Amino acid sequence: MLEWPRLCQHLSTFAATKRGTLAAQALVTPETQAASINLLTQTQEADWLEQHNSGLNFGGIRDIGTAVERAYRQGLLSGDELLAIATTLHGARQLRRTIDAQPPEDIPVLQDLVADLSTHPELEQQIYHCIDDRGDVTDRASPKLGEVRDRLKSTRQDIQQRLQRILQRQSGAMQELLITQRGDRFVLPVKAPQKDAVPGIVHDASASGATLYIEPQSVVELGNRLRQLLRQEKTEEDIVLRQLSDAVAEVYGDLTHLLAVVTELDLAHARARYSLWLEANPPRFIEPQEQTTLRQLRHPLLVWQQRHEQGPEVVPINLLIRPELRVVAITGPNTGGKTVTLKTLGLAALMARVGLYVPAREPVEIPWFGQVLADIGDEQSIEQSLSTFSGHIRRIGRILAALSGGEDEGDEDGGGDGEEMEGLFASSPSLTPSSPHSLIPSLPFANALVLLDEVGAGTDPTEGTALAIALLKHLADRARLTMATTHYGELKALKYQDGRFENASVEFNEATLSPTYRLLWGIPGRSNALAIARRLGLSAGVIDAAATLMATGSQDDVNQVIAGLEAQRRQQEERSQEAAELLAATEKLHREVQNKAHMLRDREQELKLQQQAAVQQAIADAKRDIAKVIRRLQQGDATAQDAQRATEAVDAIAQSRLPAAAPSPAKPGYRPAVGDRVRIPSLGQTAEVLTAPDDDHRITVRFGLMKTTVSLADIESLRGEKAEVPVKTKPVDTVPAAQAAPPAPAIRTNRNTIDLRGMRVAESEAVLEEAIAQGSGALWIIHGHGTGKLKAGVHEYLKRHPQIQRFEPAAQADGGTGVTVAYL
Repeated sequence: MLEWPRLCQHLSTFAATKRGTLAAQALVTPETQAASINLLTQTQEADWLEQHNSGLNFGGIRDIGTAVERAYRQGLLSGDELLAIATTLHGARQLRRTIDAQPPEDIPVLQDLVADLSTHPELEQQIYHCIDDRGDVTDRASPKLGEVRDRLKSTRQDIQQRLQRILQRQSGAMQELLITQRGDRFVLPVKAPQKDAVPGIVHDASASGATLYIEPQSVVELGNRLRQLLRQEKTEEDIVLRQLSDAVAEVYGDLTHLLAVVTELDLAHARARYSLWLEANPPRFIEPQEQTTLRQLRHPLLVWQQRHEQGPEVVPINLLIRPELRVVAITGPNTGGKTVTLKTLGLAALMARVGLYVPAREPVEIPWFGQVLADIGDEQSIEQSLSTFSGHIRRIGRILAALSGGEDEGDEDGGGDGEEMEGLFASSPSLTPSSPHSLIPSLPFANALVLLDEVGAGTDPTEGTALAIALLKHLADRARLTMATTHYGELKALKYQDGRFENASVEFNEATLSPTYRLLWGIPGRSNALAIARRLGLSAGVIDAAATLMATGSQDDVNQVIAGLEAQRRQQEERSQEAAELLAATEKLHREVQNKAHMLRDREQELKLQQQAAVQQAIADAKRDIAKVIRRLQQGDATAQDAQRATEAVDAIAQSRLPAAAPSPAKPGYRPAVGDRVRIPSLGQTAEVLTAPDDDHRITVRFGLMKTTVSLADIESLRGEKAEVPVKTKPVDTVPAAQAAPPAPAIRTNRNTIDLRGMRVAESEAVLEEAIAQGSGALWIIHGHGTGKLKAGVHEYLKRHPQIQRFEPAAQADGGTGVTVAYL
């Protein structure tokens, strides 16, 4: 009635293997909530794999169940069947590797599923050794088989050679100059009148009788030998196949388990792909005290029809069912979507139960229903003498029996049903909103979803109404949730007598005289029978007469009240829509303001970088100018005082062009103690204090294997606190590190120049360490070009050394790239 097999058929199209397809078409619904949660977790993990790893690859997996079963029963497997087993073992191993390669916290359930999977690579290799890609036994399968096939090849060649000689000698007697076969015998096509020219055995003749297919007498003995060899070959092949079949039978249990695991993986993969295709979301099973939330719920079969069969657009519904509700009565016009609503909810409950996502907007919160019981459609039968009403009663009787654990579903005369139905009319207390039973069932209810279409229909309206009311009250005590459609107005009043009841209706557009298929909560619907009859073309006179008759009764007043409520609801929806549009416009404006703020921030940063680049360029230009002066000084008779004045000029240019540094936010007053860990920003190192400050406000620190003495002004605590230094101490350079001016070019002398040419890298490092320890300012290192290894080793050593600020190739006049200048 819910068309569940059709949904399973749709699911099966997303399976990758034959067994997965068959399992999806006959999908088994789990019996416990824990089993459903496990299936849902598998689907979520397969979804994760689909999103992050392109899903699972089921290449090579075959349906080997029948072959494995036959091998277990001592049957002989063919080469194709054995090859399918080998490819399946390989495919299963690849699946396990893909799953095991993922982080354990992302797919724990699937990893547990394949944890004990045995893929028997030795059996796979044994099959590949003995069976080729066409499913034939290979020559290497056994020495005797290889020997027999060599003899077969030799015998065929002898036969071919003898027949070729006969063709050449007796070409005039031949119908065609070719060698053919009849059965396993080689024959020649001889003209019938000249058969005596080729003595031998006639194996066949053409339809006209003009051609005889003769095996010449000279090759008969070779043909007999060939037949014997073919039999020996078949015997040897059967021996190989028997050995492989027995090997398969020995691991029957592992192969059966492997097939079950692969099928379960394929089902999880199919559920994930189908759920993604539906644009569905994972459900959460709620407790009895929580609200059922299904927003924008779509009928999955209608979604399929829309996308694959050019069907109409699917109209979603909203189901927000409070935890105390037990019965929802849906009213409204025919063709308005009441029955589709029942089917949609029923399918959603079943989809969640089997581990599928539900096509609704997040969050998807739904109870786990152990039973989904439905009476939808017409079960009248002439053969069984069942009217529409009788068919409904039989179904309802089976529903009540299922709720009470009865076993009368196969009862043809419906005797058990009568007893259940009799209980509906037993005296039961009237439930009012003030009754303590209005929110709590008087009897323990079954964890079941009951769906009733046109409850109480098909009989006298008065009796049908009484039966429907009694039935719904009965189900309110016994089922977790009942949803029923009806046209009876009296059922709409149950909401105001019992807090466990709620009304809902399907919307009808009176302007177009057509349904909108939207579900409205809290307002009972009108049948709109006269409006629908007018739209379908019924005589206007008949409709007017019916309207006159309705006006004389009280139903018209009720309809007017309902119409007023619907008008108020539409006004509230319009206002809500306006508020939503205003909120959307506000959010859009907020995003625009944020974007502009980000743009301004980026622009400001870009301008700062441009300014810094301009300053650095100016300093670099000044440095080049002064370097020229220094080179002239080196080439002439200039003194060191001249070079010192040039250096001071560079410093002056740098200080004049660089912006003043912002005051440091660090907290002053820090006094390092022996054993403290401090930071040395100029070296980018964290060090341990070995001595207390001396009279010159210097301390000894150690970082790694290096010990050095630094000023208190050059250190700070790990929290950014600057060390306290007396006023007379030379102030720390306030130029930011990112904008610090390049050091002034130093003068190259014999004392600050070392020659490493001809040394190995290890030897050069010792010389460099000594020169760095004794030097200051700049150090010229001559390494030459050569193979480039010495230069690379020197540069790598300078990169690691904590006392080297930077290094660069020397000027062209000082040796260019064959010399490196290191600044200490």
